[in-house]
Amino acid sequence: MTRRDWLTAASAAAFVTACSPEAEPPPEPAPVEADALQGRIIDAHVHVWTPNIEAFPLPEGRKPEQMKPPSFTPIELFAHCKPLGVERINLIQMSFYEMDHSYMLDAIERFPTNFAGTGLLLNATDEGAHPEKTMLELASQRVYAFRLGGGHYSKDGAGQWMDHPNFDAIYQTGAEHNLAPSFLVGPEHLPEIGRMSAKYPETPVIIDHIARLGAGGTTPDPAQVQALCDLAKHPQILLKIGAFYALSAEGPPYTDLLPLIERVVGAFGPDRCMWESDCPYQVQPPHTYAASLALIRERADFLSASDKEEILVRTAERFFFERG
Repeated sequence: MTRRDWLTAASAAAFVTACSPEAEPPPEPAPVEADALQGRIIDAHVHVWTPNIEAFPLPEGRKPEQMKPPSFTPIELFAHCKPLGVERINLIQMSFYEMDHSYMLDAIERFPTNFAGTGLLLNATDEGAHPEKTMLELASQRVYAFRLGGGHYSKDGAGQWMDHPNFDAIYQTGAEHNLAPSFLVGPEHLPEIGRMSAKYPETPVIIDHIARLGAGGTTPDPAQVQALCDLAKHPQILLKIGAFYALSAEGPPYTDLLPLIERVVGAFGPDRCMWESDCPYQVQPPHTYAASLALIRERADFLSASDKEEILVRTAERFFFERG
């Protein structure tokens, strides 16, 4: 399953200038009432891109109309997140830029206190590919995780699709340098992730979007929920809790997802879970940034204040921002 199969998005306004891909941030709206989390919350998953294809060209074969919404720059992101106390973000390389990480790296360089990054590993098994070299090069530029799409390598999720020397190199490099393969997968791919975590127990691993359990608003299969929870026995696996717009059958305020969230947080522990918005998709009407954050911050009554601090701040902070 590809992102196109499960996401829809509307348009957002472009914001570029002739002399710079983006201008400096405008004055911010007044923040919400401060609490212990204000200004500390980390969004573990956001995509950014620019309509300025002259400064940041698209790879051959990619077209501007594939960019939906047509623009989501750091400035547009800040307008959503900063008023709600979200100052730091893990950026995810957008797939239509493929292996050209220039725009994400430019954003990290321009806003070093705000951003860390997750790169993209495409065609890691191609002849002559050296994904471990890509990992180390990007890690020097504050990119600490590397996205792999299970469906890219195994359409049906069957078999040991990471049984390739280049995946061994990815995991070995991850263990040696605290870099994480980060998986955009459905539940059918979980057994293979578990196999590799057993083989490389020191390698940090990230699973996006609660492994897409219930994608498209379907009822999660109990066996698939259990399969995800079973991966908690591997202590280096971290889980992103988010993309609520795509997982909820009811829409905002997404309270139908609370039983699933309670189950997976109970399995992994809050210190291994991190909240993600998956912007810009989360801010396409009727969805909002505030609704995603509020599900964890205000509506998840089963979470203690310290649990919320782990999920909204500390898990992502430890991995993406507390680096020597």
